[in-house]
Amino acid sequence: MNRAVQVAMAEAGETADSLAAQVGVDPKTAARWVSQGRIPQTRHRSQVAAILGKDILELWPDVLKRREPAWFRPWAEIEREASGLRWYESAVLPGLLQTEDYARAVLASGPLMAEAESYVENRLRRQTAVFDRPRPPLAVFVIDEAALRRGDPEVMHSQLDHLITMAQRPSVMVHVLPLRAGLHPGQAGPFIIATTPDGEEVGYLDDQSAGRITNDVAPLWAVWDTVRSVALPRDQTIDLLRARAWMT
Repeated sequence: MNRAVQVAMAEAGETADSLAAQVGVDPKTAARWVSQGRIPQTRHRSQVAAILGKDILELWPDVLKRREPAWFRPWAEIEREASGLRWYESAVLPGLLQTEDYARAVLASGPLMAEAESYVENRLRRQTAVFDRPRPPLAVFVIDEAALRRGDPEVMHSQLDHLITMAQRPSVMVHVLPLRAGLHPGQAGPFIIATTPDGEEVGYLDDQSAGRITNDVAPLWAVWDTVRSVALPRDQTIDLLRARAWMT
């Protein structure tokens, strides 16, 4: 039982039925937030907290517990403090640009599927930590067009809408690498180059078992310069995303 939620509901004069009606969930789901201590999904959590007049951490103090794999934590720290991020993806959309449903679909299809839900939460918290800080980093993404064509249409429609919204943020630049560009060195795999507050550069590469951090970013810069040079400009990328969203 979640005593904090129970008390907050009583103080606010709310019941499971009234809370469910305002949030748009089944009353049984709202009841489980109290009786079973279930944590609302990300898209409902802030709404519930606002209705009850409480902070999210007052109601669910465990929500910010770190659940990322131990091997990923050093990079998560770098990402949270970076002043600049340059990210290339060839097969899926970058984690920082994923919607909740898309992230769930991606994580459920890989080696983390058994704990996919907790990693979805972590991925969404990473997005907040990067984009919602007072001075967000300049984040530049190059995404192979193939990634836009992979995924369930229902999931991809809202994902593409979200991508268009993010691409129009002042500190975010999204560039699609079109299929017509042909073969290119980025096909060797995704990578990220982070610029730290001290001006240093650190790279991150993923593989099938784990990710690794590298200080040898010269090879990554060589690939980045190539993929960035053949990617579409920002305005043409947004037009292409809108066209893809319309088709899904």
